[in-house]
Amino acid sequence: MAETTRHLTVRIKRFDPETDSAPHWEEYQVEAEPWDRVLDVIQKVKWTIDDGLALRRSCAHGVCGSDAMRINGRNQLACKVLVKNLPDNTIRVEPILGLPVIKDLVVDMKPFFDHYKSVMPFLVNDEPPPTTERLQSIAARARFDDTTKCILCACCTTACPPFWGDRKYVGPAAIVNAHRFIFDSRDRAAAERLEILNDAEGVWRCRTVFNCTEVCPREIKVTQAISEVKRALLTGDVGEIDASAETAAAAS
Repeated sequence: MAETTRHLTVRIKRFDPETDSAPHWEEYQVEAEPWDRVLDVIQKVKWTIDDGLALRRSCAHGVCGSDAMRINGRNQLACKVLVKNLPDNTIRVEPILGLPVIKDLVVDMKPFFDHYKSVMPFLVNDEPPPTTERLQSIAARARFDDTTKCILCACCTTACPPFWGDRKYVGPAAIVNAHRFIFDSRDRAAAERLEILNDAEGVWRCRTVFNCTEVCPREIKVTQAISEVKRALLTGDVGEIDASAETAAAAS
């Protein structure tokens, strides 16, 4: 049987610093098709009911990460959540946690990007450049391939209880992006990045809650990447990890 139009109750947490002393919830009634996304639903609210609603969006295809928000209590990209997969006809939408709210669903991303920049998220190699690109083996690339998928949406960091309690904590996304270069065989600044992360506000703040891994829209093994950085700090080894040992550890 074909799925039919759903009549949704959309509850959005609103806050306008020019008029509000505190955030509050507002409720809207919206009709949506099963294959609409939550982003479509929110935009329908903005375009047809309340044009003062503030939100971020760009590509709307799960690539830019700009429309990260809490949907029914879970960090997600609004452009990836289909109406047909909602458990009922009520949607609760609010901004991601742990970052200052500018207005409605828009948060100030500067603290997040300051942490990201602090881990040197770029290739460092002062050796004379080759005549072609810097080559590496398939195995060497596979060592950090998973962490290249990060789109900096902040879903992982703003789902992290230690980050909620301590905004100085560098956060999962920064560690993921440090991992991407620490284990890159072409890079020469692994020791410097590890020193940055070897801090009370660095990798040791992680409590292995797994929230970060659960909410990552790119399905990055965030907690595993953090544990690999911890291991590198303890052993000084940034070489290849025994895949069988990693699989066994993940299963335990």
